[in-house]
Amino acid sequence: MKRAIITGVTGQDGSYLAEQLLAQGFQVVGLHRRLSAENHWRIQHLHPRLELRCVDLLDQGSLLDVFEDVQPDEIYNLAAQSFVPTSWAQPILTGEVTGLGALRVLEAMKRACPKARLYQASSSEMFGGATESPQTEETPLRPRSPYAVAKTFAHYSAVNFRDAYGLFVVCGILFNHESPRRGLEFVTRKVTDAVARIHLGKAEELSLGDLSVRRDWGYAPDYTRAMQAMLRQDTPRDYLVASGKSHSVEDLVAEAFSVVDRDWRDHVRVDSGLFRKNELPGLCGNPARAVKDLGWAPEVDFPEMIRMMVEADIQRLDCGS
Repeated sequence: MKRAIITGVTGQDGSYLAEQLLAQGFQVVGLHRRLSAENHWRIQHLHPRLELRCVDLLDQGSLLDVFEDVQPDEIYNLAAQSFVPTSWAQPILTGEVTGLGALRVLEAMKRACPKARLYQASSSEMFGGATESPQTEETPLRPRSPYAVAKTFAHYSAVNFRDAYGLFVVCGILFNHESPRRGLEFVTRKVTDAVARIHLGKAEELSLGDLSVRRDWGYAPDYTRAMQAMLRQDTPRDYLVASGKSHSVEDLVAEAFSVVDRDWRDHVRVDSGLFRKNELPGLCGNPARAVKDLGWAPEVDFPEMIRMMVEADIQRLDCGS
């Protein structure tokens, strides 16, 4: 039986990836930080098939111990402090977890299981103030937040470990990807949760920042399929994963309110206090390399994804959770 380790297994991507790997017959070991209040709602349905271990990316020893014990075939490093506004409030923590944490994972792999294959979760935020659109794997990186800087450090650390030590390491430069399991702090889920509350009479208004900001949004389970395809190529290579289509926050809002047959203009208020520092006006990726090499293509489009998220939030709130 093949074995896989997933760091950040309690997050959106980790939960979908664990589901997919378990369905393929993998033994899956999920790594998570010990918290005073557990945040396991995304993976509750996977118990007891999913093995959980408490490991902190700040602790090199704990990573080394679990890698030596499990001897995984595949490692997926998804753990990070991944919310951009928090990276401005906690830049040092973000650098430690998102940047140096990835380096610790690479070092543990090199020492304990150098024959494994490792996926490093890179981010479209690394492109920052890119001067070309759509972005490709060759677009220069211009990070514009502490989170993006930390991800860029992790990305180049992975590339250098691959080149220097001959490790099978790939970086997936994933653009924004969403689902009903997205955290409530992210704008897509903030919108779909508010639409559900307004629909159910639990709220009247939604406050947002800059509605003109554009992103390339895809569906998280489609993107976790791409992660696996990258690791199963003959030669390690980095890939950009995106839908290739850009939508504004206003498009997102309009799509979400259309699910409940409401006019978003009756409920949305723009709050300048919610505008992000060093906001990136627009990101859009060209996934041509992934499509050609991996045979990958998204199965769920933007309107369908937003509908799924709104309906899931309505169901959750209507049940009182």
